[in-house]
Amino acid sequence: MTNACRTILECIGENPDREGLLKTPDRWAKALLFMTKGYAQTIPSVTNDAIFAEDHHHEMVVVRNIDIHSLCEHHMVPFMGVVHIGYIPDGKIIGLSKLARIAEVYARRLQVQERLTRQIADAIVDAVEPLGVAVVVECAHLCMVMRGVQKVGAKTVTSSVKGVFESNPKTRAEFFSIINGMCQPCG
Repeated sequence: MTNACRTILECIGENPDREGLLKTPDRWAKALLFMTKGYAQTIPSVTNDAIFAEDHHHEMVVVRNIDIHSLCEHHMVPFMGVVHIGYIPDGKIIGLSKLARIAEVYARRLQVQERLTRQIADAIVDAVEPLGVAVVVECAHLCMVMRGVQKVGAKTVTSSVKGVFESNPKTRAEFFSIINGMCQPCG
């Protein structure tokens, strides 16, 4: 990877041997491996046995505003924002931090936001077999900010709904009300 970075620096007219760029190929390789570490992770490894039997809770569980950072697979430029995850348990619950870890596994790959949203929802379905799952991802894409149309304020919103979130409009509406901050404040 470091040789590839040196080549890229040369292709854009830089001198990879100048002082400020001497360590850039190593830094770039480490950064790229970190930003794509999701390829080396599995859902069972990040959930780490934090799935528990719970027969008495059949109400919605929502974690909002989980920060995510990813790389657009079309330009390898970052996109970043938040993911909101809701699910209704059906005999199993998952540690709340594990929802964020699941999102991170898929965000730390070359991605398109549409697929990222669906992968998070599908992974939660596979992990806990809930009555339903809803995932909303809201991101700013630097490929739209730094190049192309250069629209700084543009946000992309994608959703994936499964089970009762798909079949029951009231359940879906409750989820969207919660993630849009229309529920009673905590504390």
